[in-house]
Amino acid sequence: MAVNLVNVEAVSKVYGTRALLDGISLGVSEGDRIGVVGRNGDGKTTLIRMLARLEEPDAGRVTQSGGLRMGVLTQHDSLDPAATIRHEIIKDMADHEWAGNAKIRDVLTGLFGGLDLPGFDRGLDTVIGPLSGGERRRIALAKLLIEDQDLIVLDEPTNHLDVEGISWLAEHLRQRRSSLVCVTHDRWFLDQVCTRMWDVQRGSVYEYEGGYSDYVFARAERERIAATEEAKRQNLMRKELAWLRRGAPARTSKPRFRIEAANALIADVPPPRDTSELMRFANARLGKTVFDLEDVTVQAGPKTLLKHLTWHLGPGDRIGLVGVNGAGKTSLLRALAEAARTQGDVQPAAGTVTVGKTVRLAYLSQEVGELDPSLRVLEAVQRVRDRVDLGKGREMTAGQLCEQFGFTKEKQWTPVGDLSGGERRRLQILRLLMDEPNVLFLDEPTNDLDIETLTQLEDLLDGWPGSMIVISHDRFFIERTTDTVMALLGDATLRMLPRGLDEYLERRRKMIEAAAPAPAPAAPKSTSAGDARAAKKELQRIERQLNKMADRETGLHAQIAENATDFAKVAKLDAELRELIAERDELEMRWLELAEEA
Repeated sequence: MAVNLVNVEAVSKVYGTRALLDGISLGVSEGDRIGVVGRNGDGKTTLIRMLARLEEPDAGRVTQSGGLRMGVLTQHDSLDPAATIRHEIIKDMADHEWAGNAKIRDVLTGLFGGLDLPGFDRGLDTVIGPLSGGERRRIALAKLLIEDQDLIVLDEPTNHLDVEGISWLAEHLRQRRSSLVCVTHDRWFLDQVCTRMWDVQRGSVYEYEGGYSDYVFARAERERIAATEEAKRQNLMRKELAWLRRGAPARTSKPRFRIEAANALIADVPPPRDTSELMRFANARLGKTVFDLEDVTVQAGPKTLLKHLTWHLGPGDRIGLVGVNGAGKTSLLRALAEAARTQGDVQPAAGTVTVGKTVRLAYLSQEVGELDPSLRVLEAVQRVRDRVDLGKGREMTAGQLCEQFGFTKEKQWTPVGDLSGGERRRLQILRLLMDEPNVLFLDEPTNDLDIETLTQLEDLLDGWPGSMIVISHDRFFIERTTDTVMALLGDATLRMLPRGLDEYLERRRKMIEAAAPAPAPAAPKSTSAGDARAAKKELQRIERQLNKMADRETGLHAQIAENATDFAKVAKLDAELRELIAERDELEMRWLELAEEA
């Protein structure tokens, strides 16, 4: 029988006049893998903070089993800015110790791309203070994952991870024995990892068996049964349900629903997109030319990201663009956007970009654009337009579109300055669509959006007639909104991937394996008992030396931090540190040779 690790009994939490959680009773048992979903602001983070005893309830109680080992990833890390990555993740372990630990090697390679942390100038010896929020978050996640826990609690763990990192993390968590409670908006990740779902809604928490796909089926069926009229069934959940049932096969390997009921529910739901109709409408709005690239080179400073690129983006094309960080995804969009803004007057470093005369481009960048904070939400939208034509005879007022994006009538009168990051992101997308573009560039549109808002955005994009390029680490969103996946693999070329993101991950694995150095030939083993004893004796001596070196290295890092403004002293200490590291590396190599002999 599974043991309960955490019990939540009749818990309530109130902020101001709003009850975020009202009399909630839940439990987390051994082996549970729970995904937590719900609208932004409905209490997901508050719930898991109370589970972790980081926040106390106003009423009720939270109890944890005795001796519970819990690892928690919050949205704000507690890393020491003066420490190095080595100190935070590996602590005082010597290199030969942690390098021999398979779990540590797996975590460092999965989250950072290699044991030498290739994205950081000084590898493990990089000081944390100057790093970005995303880099610090990966360090905090790595620190958590190399430890042994009974329960792992994660708040948005996929933020700042690319497609490969998310795929690795899902596999890693599946292999662990720890129980898991995870808040995330990444629906693919929820399907891969979770076996139960908690849906936080208006003070209550509804429990469902299975991953995200199972949750969608079960919730749609529950709403169908509870409906008193046909209009109740016409909701976004049915459309997403239809896509899940008719889309890529085996989206869920843990079905907990009745297939007959699910099929009956979606019997009269059309496919998410009528591609041929949208293509006809897109041709009428755009003509034959959208963007034509001929022998184009794209650069970022002195670095060449793409070269000899010849590509045609046609009317109605819906492209998902994926690739390694720094390969040039955003730079390519910026080059196209600049050519569109200047009607072809500004060209990339080499080659030509031809822009269609009818192109009306809307570009959603990763940065949230500044708006007058005193404007109300509805006013900010109406400044663009009062009504918008969404194609296929659909027209919406600014207020109706605001409601579809989660801004209720009361919320529409909230000043922009009072909105959260996710709400500002929603407003930014909304304003772009109000301008009736016929070409959309979306760079990480899912940042800060909850699942309900994502499904609403996907529904709008389903019927949107135009050309579209989407950059996203959200696999579900890419597969849901685009028809073709193209990849930048870091070799200055753009490739179409017929099998989509699965093919991308396969290609990346092969590239990494091909680039890995060949293993060094094994040293011949000594068969002499006397040689083995001598090797063991020398091993002990080297281990004592390595321990002393580790203490000396820690001391040097501390001195460098203390004398950060004395450049001459820092240079002298740094030279001493490099000499020490070189000596340590030689000793560790000798240690490995002797370990083979012993």
